Amino acid sequence: MIVNAPAGALRAGLVALVLLALAGPSLSQAQPTPNAIAMAKEIITLKGSGGIFDPIVPGIIEQTKAALLQSNPMVQSALNEVAARLRTELAPRTGELLNEAARLYAAKFTEPELRDALTFYRSPLGKKLVIEEPMIVEQAMSNAQAWSDKFAEEVFARFRAEMKKKGHNL
Repeated sequence: MIVNAPAGALRAGLVALVLLALAGPSLSQAQPTPNAIAMAKEIITLKGSGGIFDPIVPGIIEQTKAALLQSNPMVQSALNEVAARLRTELAPRTGELLNEAARLYAAKFTEPELRDALTFYRSPLGKKLVIEEPMIVEQAMSNAQAWSDKFAEEVFARFRAEMKKKGHNL
């Protein structure tokens, strides 16, 4: 009977109930609606990000084929045939990764936020961002590498100068 339960246990039970009640909204976010997932998939597609999963299935097939080939090089022709068939048969499994990515988006964003994002990515500016952003990121990474190389030279020179002051020629 609850009447005989210690006061600490009752308090712990009440705290657990309050925490469950407060966690309700976040638990519902962990289970996004089918509509939210569909919007998230469309966002991923509009951003051109769905293609990042395309090499995974063929890559795993090729890795497996290579491992099996090492154990018996005489079956290369048969392994090539099986690999070709499996690439065709298993290619749709990439969709599982897209679904999982869409679930991640749908768990982090509300449906109104996803709707706003869709509106943006369908807009001329959103389309331009999708086209221009990869080139901008590539150039920024190239610039960062050049800056990093120059900065490393500067740091190296500073180390040498400081060590020279301490009587060490490096």
